[in-house]
Amino acid sequence: MVNVLETVVRPRHPEKMHRPETPLLRKPDWIRVKAPGSPIYAETQKIVRNNKLVTVCEEAGCPNIGECWSKKHATFMIMGDTCTRACAFCNVKTGLPDALDRGEPERVGGAVAQMGLAHVVITSVDRDDLDDGGAGHFVSTIKAIRAAAPTTTIEILTPDFLKKDGALERVVEAGPDVFNHNLETVPALYLKIRPGARYFHSLRLLQKVKELNKNLFTKSGIMVGLGETREQVMQVMDDMRSANIDFITIGQYLQPSRKHAAIDRFVTPEEFKAYETTAYSKGFLMVSSSPLTRSSHHAGEDFARLRAARMAA
Repeated sequence: MVNVLETVVRPRHPEKMHRPETPLLRKPDWIRVKAPGSPIYAETQKIVRNNKLVTVCEEAGCPNIGECWSKKHATFMIMGDTCTRACAFCNVKTGLPDALDRGEPERVGGAVAQMGLAHVVITSVDRDDLDDGGAGHFVSTIKAIRAAAPTTTIEILTPDFLKKDGALERVVEAGPDVFNHNLETVPALYLKIRPGARYFHSLRLLQKVKELNKNLFTKSGIMVGLGETREQVMQVMDDMRSANIDFITIGQYLQPSRKHAAIDRFVTPEEFKAYETTAYSKGFLMVSSSPLTRSSHHAGEDFARLRAARMAA
């Protein structure tokens, strides 16, 4: 059986074809996973296909897809499969996106109800081509889920809404349960890894969420293994806490293809555990730090723990 993480993903970005190729490092045993293929996985796939939906699980080549889909968990990616940015780490294709599918929010709501999800994560591509950056589509999707599955808690993983005045306010007003926006890496690597974004804008976005609704859980994550130092990761933690972020995720960067940013190194499980200990000591309510940690991995269980942590605080 083919190991998912041993499969080289075909480059899906025309603009990345001009980047020099970098070597693909052999992955250590601690981040190998089994290929998907359970009956429940197939059922999840069928629901996604029948509703004509896109998932970040597939588009980003997530290593946890076999585990999550076998539990009938999926992270829906709204507003199409084409991003207006070209981050060096991401496997989502880049280009000029299609017009918004106005029926998509209702289909997402229907799929959430079909899967019987207690907690759902909704993310999107960047849509710099839209006046509101896609904020209205997020609002419509949240409302559609509330109508179709009123007991489901909703976590959104949004773009940065850079230069989109009023967009953040609209999304927060829609009342998701968790607002997630990933910083992705340390400031020193932004020009190389996330050139279309601005570190302090993203940090301020998350801080503003708390100012708009102090009861809304905020969450952010970074990848490690891109060349950052431990001291830089510590500073990101401090920056996040200064912005009152509740939940941090830290995971290993995995290179989608030779045309993407190279892996500097594989961070050991022991180092991830040390990051977890440090993050809790800095005051985060919830920390997920491991080689296979991703923003939406175990999101439902983590949300329950996050809520319990707040009540105990």
